[in-house]
Amino acid sequence: MKQKAVILDQAAINRALTRIAHEILERHKGVSDLVLIGIKTRGKPLAERLQQKLKSIEGVEVPIGEIDITLYRDDLTHVSDHKEATVSQTDLQTDINGKKIILVDDVLYTGRTVRAGMDALIDYGRPAQIQLAVLVDRGHKELPIKADYIGKNIPTSQDEVIVVTLDETDGDDLVSIYET
Repeated sequence: MKQKAVILDQAAINRALTRIAHEILERHKGVSDLVLIGIKTRGKPLAERLQQKLKSIEGVEVPIGEIDITLYRDDLTHVSDHKEATVSQTDLQTDINGKKIILVDDVLYTGRTVRAGMDALIDYGRPAQIQLAVLVDRGHKELPIKADYIGKNIPTSQDEVIVVTLDETDGDDLVSIYET
């Protein structure tokens, strides 16, 4: 793969997450009954960053969790290149029944990861609402799924790949576009 461009650097990622935090607060008029759930792997650190931003604005710590959607995917053989699936632990840390869940992920592409995330959440309880926050929406949906909070829309071709690296998982904060 050949890198075409850097779309977001560390400062731009921070600004996008700050804007998302403010949009969440405006839509919900505060943080009452909110729970942030990050989809493994990069959704969790993004959810943690949103949690800190919400706390710095509202002075209240929003519950957070992490969900592994591996076994809920309908395209597991396509995304894993026929490798063995590695299943991690789901850690919700709070009851999600009747709560307003904000599912957090790095990139929205086909919508299959988000669908799997919603299926997994429903196995743990019945939230009052599920919303989606993503750092990047790159288009090409295969399912009727739309993000409620988007850091940046990046229209892409099928020959392009969006790569998100985060300090917590990869040692650097960067969103890049690559050509295959």
